[in-house]
Amino acid sequence: MVKLTIVGRVEDGLPLAQDQTYVNQQDNVSFLFYKEQAELLLKQISKNPLLRPKMTILLDHHSFHFLVEKKICYIALSDSSYPRKLLFHYLQDLQKELDNFGETTLIQTTSKPYSFVRFSKIIGRIRKQYMDTRTQANLSKLNASRKQELDVVTEHLNDLMQRRQLSGYCVKMDTRDDHYSRYSCYFQIKLDYDR
Repeated sequence: MVKLTIVGRVEDGLPLAQDQTYVNQQDNVSFLFYKEQAELLLKQISKNPLLRPKMTILLDHHSFHFLVEKKICYIALSDSSYPRKLLFHYLQDLQKELDNFGETTLIQTTSKPYSFVRFSKIIGRIRKQYMDTRTQANLSKLNASRKQELDVVTEHLNDLMQRRQLSGYCVKMDTRDDHYSRYSCYFQIKLDYDR
């Protein structure tokens, strides 16, 4: 089941719209944690773009799925058991709906987080179509895309964050005025890991 959806701008990491599913008080507490993680990942994507426009990041027994199209990032959180192909159909439907929304200038100029309340309602409507993976429409989407392989990179959140921190460390060393280079940065990181 899709538990959280966030749509945000890639250029500055501003979340534009969201939709979430509450089941009980325990889910509400975990929801806040995963929402913070999604917002953090959106900020990271604004600083360093993803390697590919489609990506899955694993965290505990959940998965964040990303689709980046036209400088907009679509993020969905689901259980790891939810079919990934179906989830990317969901994200593509959101992308098509935002394209039809027709407020591109407003999307580019807004400065308040989560200010697209009307689009949040559209996200909720589309999410309901994907709640049950056994509906005829969802099964036909899974079977139709069975022949084509999904080109999605899957990583664990800890590995991704560690690699981004290391790349930031290298950039800091390269911008200093002394004799460090990427070659010496590699050895410095290696030495730091050996300690």
